[in-house]
Amino acid sequence: MPGIPVRLQRILKKNQIPSGRPIEPTQNDSGEPQRLEAAEELSLVAALRRKEPAAQETLVRNYSGRLLSTARRLLPCEPDCHDALQEAFISALQGIDQFAHGARLGTWLHRILVNACLTILRTRSRRPETAIEELLPTFDATSHQSQRVAAWRNPTSEQLESEEARAMIRRAIDALPDEFRAVVLLRDIEELDTEATAAILQITPGAVKTRLHRARQALRTLLNPYFAE
Repeated sequence: MPGIPVRLQRILKKNQIPSGRPIEPTQNDSGEPQRLEAAEELSLVAALRRKEPAAQETLVRNYSGRLLSTARRLLPCEPDCHDALQEAFISALQGIDQFAHGARLGTWLHRILVNACLTILRTRSRRPETAIEELLPTFDATSHQSQRVAAWRNPTSEQLESEEARAMIRRAIDALPDEFRAVVLLRDIEELDTEATAAILQITPGAVKTRLHRARQALRTLLNPYFAE
């Protein structure tokens, strides 16, 4: 029997549509992605532990769409998204015996995918990082900020969702040092809570809060040219 990476490549290739994007999860009668019930997940996990090829294909078909959407929020280019997706499935299949009873399979896969994305972000060559200290506000002897903080205009939803705004925000996030960028991506983009973010990054909840505060201050500095009045 072929190893997991080779077998998974075959499954992923089989579940592709012409554009190269993985097929969307099976839909229910209302047209929404069909999510497995807890009992169905347990049955699927048991089949995955038996290394049944049909179960592996079910895993890809039901979860590739939502995992790819997550990867696209965290990574700037499509090839990296597909690399993260494949690495996540490989890690999940190889580690399926460690899946905790009572956990939800989708949540477990999401954590694995996020870690795969963070690994890619750390290893891919990117723009030079800006030292966080250079982006934080400075204070004078009276504990007031040394420079006036420019007020931001109130952009419309259309402006915030424009390609220009998205690109600007993406570049600003990418300019942050790794440890601050990771916290912003997990807390503000993926909307994970402090405890979940701390678990993924293997730091304390207090460190998450501190890094997030400093990262948001730095992002304000980086985005001032775009949003300041």
